[in-house]
Amino acid sequence: MTDRSKDVPERLYMHVARRLQQSIRLGHYPVNSRLPSEREIADAYGVSRPTVREATIVLELRGVVEMRHRAGVYVIATEPEEVESNLADNVGPFEVTEARRLFEGEAAALAAATIEQTELTELEDLLSQMAEGELDQSIRERADRDFHLTLARATRNEAIVSVVQTLWDKRYSSPLCAYLFSLAKQIGIQPPVEDHRRILAALRARDPEGAREAMRAHLTRVTESLYRATEHDARERTRLKMDERRHVFARRAGVSEPAE
Repeated sequence: MTDRSKDVPERLYMHVARRLQQSIRLGHYPVNSRLPSEREIADAYGVSRPTVREATIVLELRGVVEMRHRAGVYVIATEPEEVESNLADNVGPFEVTEARRLFEGEAAALAAATIEQTELTELEDLLSQMAEGELDQSIRERADRDFHLTLARATRNEAIVSVVQTLWDKRYSSPLCAYLFSLAKQIGIQPPVEDHRRILAALRARDPEGAREAMRAHLTRVTESLYRATEHDARERTRLKMDERRHVFARRAGVSEPAE
């Protein structure tokens, strides 16, 4: 039987991760050295900064680098740890969000012309669930997903519904996506209710251009929130390391630390 995986083009961020890992292995970036900035790597490889961010997350999951808050990305090993075998098949979170911005922006524009009152009412109900702070976060997340799928169904195009559903499913089935969205959840990033209100207002107004722009603006903010999640994670790990060092030196000096 032929190995069909050999015929699948390598994902761009995996290509960047592989090139960076090769440079690390060859000694261009020794252990404890800092990788070039995201912008420098993006320029060198002719890719976007989100692609570089996904590549560094892959290397971090492999135990090759670590992100340090306000210090950059540092090499911590030359060889990767054992990771899940399907990591190379992952779709990255920035890839998913970029695709959603393209497809769901146009879906919103189409839906503005075809959406029915019952669907507008359903979107309003789902929006209320997203805004309800007392509800469990998983319920609000499900309401967020259902909002987007209801909008897709309002286009009356099953191919669009299928694409939107597949992209949403990737958030949970791709370990790389799940990892980063989990980080976002941990720091309290919630579905942006105001963004959804603007989308719904444009749909009510039967304004295709307004709906398209509101959806694209919303998904641009999702991308920004993913960046914030990685930066917060790096900052928190830096804080924990500094706390650990502080405790060590305090013990050596015989200093009593204040109770936390």
